[in-house]
Parts: sequence; structure tokens; C-alpha cells
Amino acid sequence: MKLILTAPVENLGVAGDVVEVKDGYGRNFLLPKNFAIVYNRGTAKEIEGIQRARNAKTIRDNEHALQVREQLDGLEVQVPANASDTGKLFGAVTNADIALAVRKAGGPAIDKRSVTANKPIRTVGRHGVEVKLTDAVKIHLDVEVVPAGK
Repeated sequence: MKLILTAPVENLGVAGDVVEVKDGYGRNFLLPKNFAIVYNRGTAKEIEGIQRARNAKTIRDNEHALQVREQLDGLEVQVPANASDTGKLFGAVTNADIALAVRKAGGPAIDKRSVTANKPIRTVGRHGVEVKLTDAVKIHLDVEVVPAGK
């Protein structure tokens, strides 16, 4: 079965790669989890768009990582979340929420997998997260969780 990956899959490839896998693996794992789409002439045109989106979020080298760290340094990031009157969140703030908030705050597009919090963010207030751009370049980012709609 010939597929186009839409997300990185360990030991298989990254988004935008065309891979040949066994039918059962494709039908039972990759397609239901939206890790891939079936390859045909129509979807072959999507490869370029998937690769362009991947390259926008990918850190090319340490020099590029240092430029991105400069853009993130001192950035005021606010994440709106549904919260009770006591400041406790209904759920938790995810890495994807933080990556989206960085983009909305005027920062660069970062991959949600590069964001890590020490513990789940479940309260309103300031929280520290780490953004790992490369193995050598990391930055500590303060994120303020605010009640949504207030």
C-alpha cells in the first residue's frame, strides 16, 4: 500500500514522505490515526504543501535555532483557557495550545513536540515551559494562563 505521511512516524519517515507499507499496517494503524493519506494522482499534489508546512516549523541548524531563540526571548505569551472562579482549569493546557499562543503573540511557528512543561498546567497564572529547538539550544519561556472570555 502506497501512502503519504502527514505526521512523523518513528522508523518510517516524516510528513510529506511517500512510503510503501503492508496493507494491514496502513489500514489498521496509519490511516485511522491520521498519520497518512492514500497516495494517488490527486493527493500527490498535497505532498508539496505538507513538506512546505513541515519546513516552516523545522529548525534547520544551530544558527537558525539561535535566531528563533532570539525571537522567543522576552515574548509575552498568554494562553486563554476555560477556568472556574477559583482559578482551576477545566482540563489542562496542552503543548499545542502553547505553540499556538506563541504564534499568536507574534513569535515564530514552533512544533508542539518541542514544548515541554515540568508538570501539567491546570491552574490560571504564570507557568514555566521549556522549548527545545535543538539538542544544544533550549529556551525557558514564561506562559501566562488567563481565563477565557474575561
